Amino acid sequence: MEAPPLSEREILTWEMNGQACRELAQQVADDGFVPDIILGIARGGLIPAGAIAYALDCKLMISLNVAFYTGVGETLAEPVMLPSLLESSGLHDQKVLVVDDVADSGKTLALVDEFCEQQGRVAEVRNAVIYRKPHTITVPDYCWRSTDKWINFPWSVEPPVTPAIPTA
Repeated sequence: MEAPPLSEREILTWEMNGQACRELAQQVADDGFVPDIILGIARGGLIPAGAIAYALDCKLMISLNVAFYTGVGETLAEPVMLPSLLESSGLHDQKVLVVDDVADSGKTLALVDEFCEQQGRVAEVRNAVIYRKPHTITVPDYCWRSTDKWINFPWSVEPPVTPAIPTA
C-alpha cells in the first residue's frame, strides 16, 4: 500500500506527544484508577508508557513485544507476541495499565488484554492509547484523540539509521 499524502495524515509532534501523554495520565487519575504496573506495548507504546508512568508516579513499568505492522497500512494477519515474553507471575493481584500508541484494528490490545486476563491473578486491566481509530474492535478505556487517518508518530516517521559510508 502506498503511503497517503501528508495532507491526509495525522501528524503528532514531540511536543504534542508530551501533551497527549500528560492528558491521558490525567484521564486515568481523574477516573480514580491507580495502576500498580504500566505495561508498554513495544515498540510504539514504549514512549507513551514511560511518559504516563512518570506522570502517574508509577515506578513499575514492563513491556511486551508485539509485532503487527509490516509497513504503511500493511499488517500481519494477526498480531504476534515476540520473545521475550513477560514473566506473568509479576502480574499477581496487580492493577495493570496497558499503553500503546494507537488502537487501529484493536487486535494488539485485544491480544495483550487477553494475555493479562488469562493469568487469572490480575486484579484489573485497563488500556490507554494516544489515538483510536473508529473501526477498532477494542475500545480503549482512555484515549487522547480519534482519527481515521494514517498517523505519523515522531519516533517512527524517519527511516532507520544506517551506518555511515566511509569516504576514501
